[in-house]
Parts: sequence; C-alpha cells; structure tokens
Amino acid sequence: MAIAFAVAVGRPTSSMLMTRCRAKWVSTPSALSYSSSSSSSPPPPRKLVLYSKPGCCLCDGLKEKLQAAFLLSGPDSLNDIDLQIRDITSNPEWEKAYQYEIPVLAKLLPDGTEVTLPRLSPRLGVELVHKKIAAAWKE
Repeated sequence: MAIAFAVAVGRPTSSMLMTRCRAKWVSTPSALSYSSSSSSSPPPPRKLVLYSKPGCCLCDGLKEKLQAAFLLSGPDSLNDIDLQIRDITSNPEWEKAYQYEIPVLAKLLPDGTEVTLPRLSPRLGVELVHKKIAAAWKE
C-alpha cells in the first residue's frame, strides 16, 4: 500500500519526498491525497478536507494522526479516503473563514458540498481519531 500526500497551495512549492512505513509524502501545488492500489475496482473514494496552514502545530499533529489512522485496518478502515489538505493562506476566503479555527476537517459530499466535522481534540489518540472519522462517514 502506498500513500501519496501533496499540499494544496496557490503558489508553487519545492517538492519533498520522504519514505516512512511504506508511506510516501509528496509536497506539490496540488491537493493532498491518500490512495491505495488494489486489483479490484473499489467504489469512488470518500473525500475529506483538512484546512490548515504552515507552522500550525495543531494542524501538524492532526496530519500525523490522520496518516496513522489511515494505516489502521479493520471493519471501519479509512484506506479509501481521499484527503485534501488546503493551505488557508493561499485563499483569502479560506483564511477569513478558518483563521481562528484551524485545523478544520470537513467531509466532501458527492454533490460538492462540505460538511464540517466536529473539532477533534489534540489529545485524542490515533485509535480515537480513526473511530471519530469512521463514525462521521456513517452519518
């Protein structure tokens, strides 16, 4: 299983590649995405958006927990979630809406609307983050 991550920004950034636990982090001007390859044709991925900004320690902590939560297996696996990280400093509307709220998680519905998820405490462990994200998809 490979994980590809890239940060969504409005301006070009340098590329960074880091291998860790068979995961791949790639920093590009596109959106952050998580994907896994499989021989069968799975349903379209569920989409999750994380509003963040550079230098935000709460955002960085949540990114790490999400990465670990995506690697957990079980009946409520999150391995089909497509995660986009949006840098609020690259878009004035995002910055105005989320400047005092980040990190903000939202699930992206098939019709393009976003549903903001309840704020996750930075004290939550990976298993609880996994459980809360999985529960959000059941709603």
